[in-house]
Amino acid sequence: MGKASRDKRDIYYRKAKEEGWRARSAFKLLQIDEEFNIFDGVKRVVDLCAAPGSWSQVLSRKLYLPAKSSSDSKDGDVPLIVAIDLQPMAPIEGVIQVQGDITNARTAEIVIRHFDGCKADLVVCDGAPDVTGLHDMDEFVQSQLILAGLTIVTHVLKEGGKFIAKIFRGKDTSLLYCQLKLFFPLVTFAKPKSSRNSSIEAFAICENYSPPDGFNPKDLHRLLEKVGSPSGADDLDCSSGWLEGPNKVYIPFLACGDLSGYDSDRSYPLPKDAQGTYRSLDPVQPPIAPPYKRALEMKKASSQGITELEKLSLES
Repeated sequence: MGKASRDKRDIYYRKAKEEGWRARSAFKLLQIDEEFNIFDGVKRVVDLCAAPGSWSQVLSRKLYLPAKSSSDSKDGDVPLIVAIDLQPMAPIEGVIQVQGDITNARTAEIVIRHFDGCKADLVVCDGAPDVTGLHDMDEFVQSQLILAGLTIVTHVLKEGGKFIAKIFRGKDTSLLYCQLKLFFPLVTFAKPKSSRNSSIEAFAICENYSPPDGFNPKDLHRLLEKVGSPSGADDLDCSSGWLEGPNKVYIPFLACGDLSGYDSDRSYPLPKDAQGTYRSLDPVQPPIAPPYKRALEMKKASSQGITELEKLSLES
C-alpha cells in the first residue's frame, strides 16, 4: 500500500484536515491534556520545534481564543504563546513566532523578553530529527534534542511548571528518565492513542519543575554527564547499561486518550460524498519554506536537463 493510500485510510490524518489542524499530531497533545490536564491555570506557554504549527494551533484554541472571547477578560489576562522553530511558520492567531535555535540558550532571552521578564507555566516540544530507521541512532539523537530543549526549559520555565517532550523509547530510555528526574519530581512516559503502535515515539510528561539547590543553568551539561556515568564525570559513557540490578529504573508509563476511540493503526473505510466517491481534502497549511525545497528544485532542474539532452539527441 502506497503512502498516499495509507494516509487516506489513517483516521487521524483525515480528521486533522476535517477539523482544520495542520497535522495529525494535534490529537496527541489534545489526548495528553485529557489525561494530565496540562493546560490547567496556564497563562504563558513556549512551543519548541513548533513548525508546521499543529501544537501551536492546539495552544491557541485551548488557551488564547477562549480567553480572548471571554467577556470579562482584559488584555493582560490573555495567555501568551511563543513558538520557536528554525523554519518559518504560517501565522496562527495569538501565537508569537520566534525563528531561532533551541540549542542556543540566547533564544531563551528572546522568549523571556516577550513574557516581560516573567517565566513560562508550560513548555512543549514535539520536535524530532529526520529519522534513519536505525532505532538506537534515532533514540540517541532524539535524547540529545530533548536535552537541548531542557537547556531552554531551565532558563524559561517557572518553578512548579510542566515540560512535555517527544521521546523515542529504546534501551537507554532509563538514562533520559534519570536525567529528567533531576529537575522534575514527577516524570511519566505516555503514549497517546493517536500515536501509532508501530512508532517508537512516546511523550515525557514532566511535572513540578524543581531544579536542584544551587543549580546554575550553565552547569547543565556537567550535571547531566555526572548522572550519565556510573563513576562520575571521569567516565562519560552516557549509557543506561549500568542501570541494572538494584540500580534499575522502572519508568511510569501510561496510555492516554480514549482507548475505545479511533485506532491509529487501523485502516478505516473512506467516507463517500453525495456522488458516491471519496473526496480528498487539501492540507490545511502546506510548509511555507520546507528544508527539502532546494532538493526539489535541483531534482526538477536535473530532469529538465535530461529532457533537453534527449531532444538534442533526437534532432541530431
